[in-house]
Amino acid sequence: MSDDQSSTAIRVLLAEDQGMVREALAALLGLEGDIDVVAQVARGDEVLAAVLAHDVQVAVLDIEMPGMTGIEAAALLHRESPQTKIVIATTFGRPGYLRRAMESGADAFLVKDAPAAELAEAVRRVLRGERVIDPVLAAAALAEGANPLTGRERDVLAAASDGAVNAEIARRLHLSEGTVRNYLSMAIQKTAARNRTEAVRVAREKGWL
Repeated sequence: MSDDQSSTAIRVLLAEDQGMVREALAALLGLEGDIDVVAQVARGDEVLAAVLAHDVQVAVLDIEMPGMTGIEAAALLHRESPQTKIVIATTFGRPGYLRRAMESGADAFLVKDAPAAELAEAVRRVLRGERVIDPVLAAAALAEGANPLTGRERDVLAAASDGAVNAEIARRLHLSEGTVRNYLSMAIQKTAARNRTEAVRVAREKGWL
């Protein structure tokens, strides 16, 4: 890429914890004459600093990353660098993830098995102020409806996912054991599960957790 092209190219950050996937995406986007991958990170908690350091215009984020999820990183980026456009590109095409990504300030939501040309076009479109959503996921999200779990129910269910007992969950979240039991009971009921383990699985499969 010439200096003239580089100065006018869209400055992109890639956040993806799998090195081979990240490098492949960088190589494919690098073939586009108007896109320049100026930064790559493997952790969600490195996104904001890299965006600010490299004057990134569009951040392409995976969801499952160490340190901070892509959805959490998107929310932080939306708050601290609102001019930066956000594209979520994930393996996990779950309707609940789509809703949470949009609520966090993401401008686009794509699945990784989409052609590279679609990702490149999404980068261009969000920079023009458009919102880009995988149409199959959009339809699924409408059919699925909103996440029925409240924020506190999600917190308690997430804390229970590693097998912690109610007393431990209560200590972690500064709640009483009775309150923890109530939240778990509601989460189990809303996910139509038989127990907390199944409730965690259902919530994760739907992208609610």
